[in-house]
Order: sequence, then C-alpha cells, then structure tokens
Amino acid sequence: MTDRSILIRNVYVMLAYAFRTIHSEGNDRIAAERFDHLHDLLAEILVRGVGAQVKRGVHRDYLHRSDEIATVRGRIDVTRTIATRSATRGRLVCDFDEYEADTPHNRALKSVIVLLIRHSEVSAARKGALRRLLPYLDAVTLVAPTSIRWDALTYHRANASYRLLLGVCELIVRGLLPTHDCGTSKLTSWVSDDVMSTLYERFLREYYTVHHPELSPGAPTVGWDLDEPGGNSLQLPLMRTDVTLRSGGRTLIIDAKYYSHTMQTGAWGKATVHSTNLYQVFSYVKNEDTRRDGSVSGLLLYARTGAVEQPDLDVVIQGNRIGARTLDLNSPWNDVRAQLEEVAGWLDS
Repeated sequence: MTDRSILIRNVYVMLAYAFRTIHSEGNDRIAAERFDHLHDLLAEILVRGVGAQVKRGVHRDYLHRSDEIATVRGRIDVTRTIATRSATRGRLVCDFDEYEADTPHNRALKSVIVLLIRHSEVSAARKGALRRLLPYLDAVTLVAPTSIRWDALTYHRANASYRLLLGVCELIVRGLLPTHDCGTSKLTSWVSDDVMSTLYERFLREYYTVHHPELSPGAPTVGWDLDEPGGNSLQLPLMRTDVTLRSGGRTLIIDAKYYSHTMQTGAWGKATVHSTNLYQVFSYVKNEDTRRDGSVSGLLLYARTGAVEQPDLDVVIQGNRIGARTLDLNSPWNDVRAQLEEVAGWLDS
C-alpha cells in the first residue's frame, strides 16, 4: 500500500476544525506537543478535555425514569401500580424525570476512556491520567462502544464542549476496532480509510467555513439538469458534493478523496487520474452549470501519498475548468494552509 502519512499534529488540527473547536482554549498547548502515536494524541485530547469538563461540571440532563417508590413523584402509573400490587406494599409505580449525569454523551465518554486504557499503544502516563478521570463518571453506565448511536447525540449551548470530545470518541470506535486476544481487549487496527475520508471531508468544509465565510462554504446536492422534469427522474442518484464554494457568480465544486493510491495505472503502465472520480466531478460541474457559461469549476482534491507520480491536472473541458491535485497533510500546518488558500484561488481565475 502506498504510504499516505499525516503529521500527527495536523490530525489534531483537522479534528479541531471538523468538530468546530478550532478556537477552544487549550488548542495551542496540544498542537505544540509532540506525539509519537495517534492514540496518544487522542488520549491526550480526552485527558485535557474531560478534565476541563469535570471542573465546569459534567453534562447532566433530565432522564425519564419509572420506578416503584414509597412517595408520590411525577405521575402515578395506575395501571402498573395495580398490576404489580405495589399498593399492598405501601408503594406506587411513578413516572418521573431525574436530573442526572447518566446521559448518552457521558456513557460514550466513559466507554471510550475505558477502551483507551486497555490500549497498549497509549503511554502509561496517559493511561494513569485517564484512570483518574473515571471516578468522576462513577454514576455513568458503562456501555459497549459499538452500541453507541453517534448520530443520535445532539448538541446545544450547554453541551457544545462535548462536540470535539465525542468526535474523538467516534473516531476511536469507528477506526480502531476492538478484538479479544487471550482474555484482554486490544485495539489492533489503525484508523481506516473510510473514517479518515469522512474526517478529511469535514475538515475541508469547516476550514473554509472558518476562514472564508464570504465564499458560502457548504455541501449542497447538485440537481440533475433535466431537459424535461418528471418521468422516472426519481430513480436518478443524488449528487452530493463534499465542498462547494461560491463567489461573484462563480462556483467551485471540490470532491475530497482520501485514497491509498491517488492515481490509477493503465494496461501500458501509464498513470492517470482515477476515471470514475473524474467522470463524477465532471458530471457535477456540467449539471450545476445550467447557464452553460463556464462559471462552474470542479477540483478533485486528494490527500497526498508517497507515490512518485501525483495528480496535477488542470484542463478546460467543454468550457468548464476541471482539475485534480493533492493536499500534502504531512507538511507543516502553515504549508497545508497555503495549499488550501491556493484552492480557494480557483474562484478568482
């Protein structure tokens, strides 16, 4: 497999952008540290983030409870009280809300902290720091990490600080799969391409949201430019963009690609841009350019690998600018940022 390494420090920056905490307190301290393993970085984010959360107070919420109790609380469940004969014991079955810390957010945190403590590649010092956090989560139920419904976790002003923490937790669970070996739990596989691909897309989108809100960054769906709407058009697949930027009547559609190989090799050994990727972005561009004036451009932006040949395409096809290039995530952050600014410059040319 072709090497596609990323500076560990840049992974943190990507996470901070992707989960909208780039301006959070403590970012500079973590970004300035050296980490030999990605797992140590993820553990350190949890150590500092959960530690700070404990000082502010862990997330609490009103959770629904139904229990047999001696005094009236909330609403009496008459049917269950009669069915269980609770009244004969001087008790009532009541439905009520309890303001407590055993929320889905804290369950996810506790479960992943335990998972990291069992990981052999996390340093002993950080394992100790993670263990010292567990007593603050004693009232929280430990659940299987694979049972956590990440898409069901919601955020608002009161728990916005959990966004990065649980984003890291999700990355750990989805990318570092647990297996059992001799009775101990280990995390054996590195972060998968699917997980990093999702992080890569979110990072790109949030980078432009933070630094270029004037470009209206988003990920809209491109509609099919049909000659006659209707018919069987509902069977057409959706064209979901990764990042779309707009400025002065011009549009740039960026298709983020995180692959082990950034180019394909033909029968004669010639390296070319992945044909399916090129067809995809070209289709997006032509259907978006409904005015047929060439105001829409498309760019395949690959995470750079260690291969000798890399995508470097910049052509005009049927009036629309189409390109393919790489983003070197293994270079210093200032260089990464300069590359991203060059991409935004496509709207000016």
